[in-house]
Amino acid sequence: MQLIDKFKSFNGFVKRVVKLSMPYFNSEEKWTARGFLLAIVLLNLGTVFMAVQFNEWYKVFYDALEKRDQPVFWTQLGRFSYLAFGAIIIAVYKFYITQLLEMRWRKWMTADYLERWLTNQTFYKLELMRFATSANTEAKTDNPDQRISEDVNQFTSATISLSMGLLNSVVTLLSFIGILWALSGAFAFSLGGSSYTIPGFMVWAAVVYCAVGSLLTHYIGRSQIKLNFFQQRYEADFRHHMVRVREYSESIALDKGEKVESTQLGNRFITVLANYLKLLQAQKKLIWFTSFFGQAAVIFPFVVAAPRFFSGAIQLGELMQISSAFGQVQGSLSWFVDSYSGLASWRATTDRLTSFNDSMAASEALAGQQAAIASNVTPHSNTLTASDLTLSLPNGEVLLTHASYSAQAGDAILLNGPSGSGKSTLFRAFAGIWPFSKGQIHMPANAMFIPQRPYFPNGTLRDALAYPEPAGKYDNAALQAALTDALLPQLANRLDDKEAWGQMLSGGEQQRLAIARVLLKKPQWVFADEATSALDVEAENTLYKRLIASVSLAKGAIISIAHRPSVAVFHNQTWTLQKSTTVGAADDSNSATYAVAATQRS
Repeated sequence: MQLIDKFKSFNGFVKRVVKLSMPYFNSEEKWTARGFLLAIVLLNLGTVFMAVQFNEWYKVFYDALEKRDQPVFWTQLGRFSYLAFGAIIIAVYKFYITQLLEMRWRKWMTADYLERWLTNQTFYKLELMRFATSANTEAKTDNPDQRISEDVNQFTSATISLSMGLLNSVVTLLSFIGILWALSGAFAFSLGGSSYTIPGFMVWAAVVYCAVGSLLTHYIGRSQIKLNFFQQRYEADFRHHMVRVREYSESIALDKGEKVESTQLGNRFITVLANYLKLLQAQKKLIWFTSFFGQAAVIFPFVVAAPRFFSGAIQLGELMQISSAFGQVQGSLSWFVDSYSGLASWRATTDRLTSFNDSMAASEALAGQQAAIASNVTPHSNTLTASDLTLSLPNGEVLLTHASYSAQAGDAILLNGPSGSGKSTLFRAFAGIWPFSKGQIHMPANAMFIPQRPYFPNGTLRDALAYPEPAGKYDNAALQAALTDALLPQLANRLDDKEAWGQMLSGGEQQRLAIARVLLKKPQWVFADEATSALDVEAENTLYKRLIASVSLAKGAIISIAHRPSVAVFHNQTWTLQKSTTVGAADDSNSATYAVAATQRS
């Protein structure tokens, strides 16, 4: 039963490798990829061919030494020179073409994964799915950045090196097993008064030797598969937390949180080291065995063939040829033993990439099931409508139930409600990025969102201001006017300065820069989520007046989330999220379900 389970596990692993590999070899680069792969295969076959030639050379050369045949000795030295030269050429180009294929394969897989990760907000949905109770284990992906940057590299490299190593071993075995069979002769012995003869004894000795070695290797080294998997995860977690410390450096410094972060980073690093120590101990046990196994293989053929040599049945050249052929057969049969650590790491990498692949597929399926989606943008409509809209949290808790409402051009709507009632989630549904929704939303086409935490790419200020559009779309005058109108005149002459603007600017300056984007692009509809919470009242009043004037000029509308009473005066309508009185609206008695109540402001 265990053997059947192991076979199923191995078969499943092979299928995962094929599933990850085939897209590249069937892609637009398929002929280049297949050509490189064929060249590598042929070069590996060339390596085996040269090994056969060297094996034959051993016999002739050592026989010449034993017979003190000087002409043959010098002839064989000359033959060795061009055999060695051919082997060097094959080795160099096998390395070069292999590296080229690995590089091109990694480039293609990285581009493919990046495209899938950044399409349809998959990068955002993957983070949400980590908290979704309905998502299976494979859909909960940790550290996608590490999987794309490192796991893809390790997968392509290991897949080529290990598969070519296996091919080389198989061809070597087929090439040398006949040679060893012919050279080893028969082994005769008596048992219980009967005589027995084993033909090709050295071949059977190599098979038994390597079979026992392979079984012991798997028994000793099998723990490395799981340890390699977790080592990659813990290393990525450690790096990710250091990145977070850098991103939130100011907040941590203001809170005097250095000791806490030091403790947390230290704990993560201790986890890294603890798992690495376990991996190191597992590798040490395996190296103990494989070193003994490899050293014993050097003298084993001499021990077995020595009686025939000393009896005069074979010459020194044949003895050396037997040793060489046995080494080749034993080496090919020992591929599993020699490659076990690499196989363990390869399997861990394959499992991580497979789970990442599955999680992106689950995200794509989730997006396909979503009813309130961004594709419901109505090209020529200037109206926002929602019907029978229900929003839930990733854990399944219902926030908003069966809401229906509409907004027209000229409206200025304030969205309020208790903290945690789903105001920002409703904005995410408007934007078409919230997958846990049902119902229909029809959005006007020309809309922009100002999130609570705006994002600014590192680089020039003009790029940060125009994001995500190319900065070349706007001239300097338009960019500078937008900065000035957003109360950032001090930045108007710094358009080409390169900075980490998300860290360099204060919270209020970041909010003003986000508003400057809106004033630059002049959308018809604006959705502002606490867009002025870090500003003083005077600046807030000035900027809201300019936002209202901008959308009015564009014949659009603005919808705001804000808790300050000073913001309310700029809106003529209020949508309030109130606790629903619908019986059975929420299954959890500790959770609250909300509905939208619209009122006009005087």
